[in-house]
Amino acid sequence: MPWDVIKLNDGTSIPNIAFGTWTLGNGQQSTDKVDQAISVGFNHIDTAQSYRNEYEAGIAIKESGLDRNDLYITTKYSGLNGLDIETSINNSLNNLGVKYVDLYLIHHPRLAQPDIPTAWKQMEKVKADGLAKSIGVSNFQIADLEILLASAKVKPAANQILLHPYVVGRQTPLIQYAFDNNIAIEAYSVLIPLTHQPGGPVDGPVKDIATRLDVKPEQVLLAWAKAKGVIVVTSSSKKERLEGYLAAGDIGIFLHLLAHSQNLQDVPDLTPEDVNNIDNAGAIGARRMTARTVIRRAAIAALIVAVIFGICSYMGFLPSMFLLHISQSNALIATVVFFILLALKLYF
Repeated sequence: MPWDVIKLNDGTSIPNIAFGTWTLGNGQQSTDKVDQAISVGFNHIDTAQSYRNEYEAGIAIKESGLDRNDLYITTKYSGLNGLDIETSINNSLNNLGVKYVDLYLIHHPRLAQPDIPTAWKQMEKVKADGLAKSIGVSNFQIADLEILLASAKVKPAANQILLHPYVVGRQTPLIQYAFDNNIAIEAYSVLIPLTHQPGGPVDGPVKDIATRLDVKPEQVLLAWAKAKGVIVVTSSSKKERLEGYLAAGDIGIFLHLLAHSQNLQDVPDLTPEDVNNIDNAGAIGARRMTARTVIRRAAIAALIVAVIFGICSYMGFLPSMFLLHISQSNALIATVVFFILLALKLYF
């Protein structure tokens, strides 16, 4: 499959699609799903302490029979059970049944205790000791990266972040900052608009592109992320979907290979216009979500005010001269709240 590798700032290379174990739970089902992912062609497994399925992933890795060099393994320091980084990486290696991981991440900046510079020095020791080929971070914002880079001897190789069309607007400065500092971006939850927020503005352009290219909508979103130059972390319990995710690597790779071909109209290519259309739809959805949040908070505040006035009136805490006025105010507030909620129902 034409999903390729991305060269990291430490000279190593990382496959630009990974199978994530976040939602798998634990037990035999988790082992079976990782085994299935490896069997269909995934060669990058992404797990973490806090997922509590490193051991199950390790069983699948061992049972795959693959040479260690043929499989890229990422795990994360999640501060599980209050353990430090040195203890945690050794526990993770034991759970996974390997001598090293390819990429070790601090799962969140709040886990960098007592502070980011100190925690990063421990990560640098993990790399120096050969327990991880590359080290990086997850969910770090620009301010966090600035603190880290100010004292780091080893740059983080990657920053794994939430990325899908409804958040790409706010994440773009972070992505650009990472690229400017030669830090790779890994993207999780790319398929959120289809799996958890269907019916939004992104559905339209994604479905139109999918129809034109004769592919699945989820393949379009994965190709969109690939076009952003990021490493995709995704998951599914269904074999056919995993196969489709890998096949999404075919989208958008032919334009530069066949630049002089006369048959480009027959090539399934995600164009810059397609990417922009998805971005723009995502921006519309983000504004709607922000407006929805503001309106809901206003509605809740209005209801709280109405309830407080009502209780005060009932308990006799307010002068009688205000009761009629308050009653009228309550009616007005209730009317406003009703129409706000109605607008939310109709518009969103």
